[in-house]
Amino acid sequence: MSTVLLTKENGVGYITLNRPEKYNSFNREMAMELQEALDDCADDDQVRCIYLTGAGKGFCSGQDLSEAMNPSPDDFERMVREHYNATILRIRNVEKPVIAAVNGVAAGAGANLAIACDIVLAAESASFIQAFSKIGLIPDSGGTYFLPRLVGLQRAAALMMTGEKVSAADAVAMGMIYKSYADDVFEAEAKKMAVTLAQMPTRGLGLTKRLLNSTFNHSIEGQLDMEKMTQMIAGATHDFREGVQAFLEKRKPVFTGK
Repeated sequence: MSTVLLTKENGVGYITLNRPEKYNSFNREMAMELQEALDDCADDDQVRCIYLTGAGKGFCSGQDLSEAMNPSPDDFERMVREHYNATILRIRNVEKPVIAAVNGVAAGAGANLAIACDIVLAAESASFIQAFSKIGLIPDSGGTYFLPRLVGLQRAAALMMTGEKVSAADAVAMGMIYKSYADDVFEAEAKKMAVTLAQMPTRGLGLTKRLLNSTFNHSIEGQLDMEKMTQMIAGATHDFREGVQAFLEKRKPVFTGK
């Protein structure tokens, strides 16, 4: 892979979008290589947290428009389905925590790629832009699903219709992302969280993600029933037994992700 870099260390799969000269905008090659990297991390039991960031000054500036000049309806359909929908579904369906470490601008599909992740951390200088309206398109990559749930319907509508740039601090304040850090400590703090998550009970975190994925589709009765069934799965894991034993023995648990 050349447009996406993948390294693994301390239980974390570090995925870096690697088109810095284009602010990591998506072309077909990068979309396919990102999916390949996500699949690799999903299939590797040693990877217990996935960390997604961008090379250079940007996180991801969305679609590379030079690859999308005068597209036909079929081109649009294929691009959205194969590049973006397939990527977002991989992020949501992998039962491991996925951190977006937003190091710079996240625009268009790049902004929505970030907020599709489980936890979004950003450098103080980073920004988020729903840029679609500026070229006559609609927000894709799950933006119309995730953003209203994070910030509310009216604020999501305003951000999507105006294309207003949102600073990292404002994104935290409105609940779009989890935390921002000063630029000089951002990478260290983001990686610290990834390593922490990689040492936690991976099955339990994955099952929590499964429940969060379903919460907006259920009644309270339906969600309570799903919690009951999922808790039974969690209660049968090695990490549950280790957690209880460590508590009783007054020691730090050693989780294996199983």
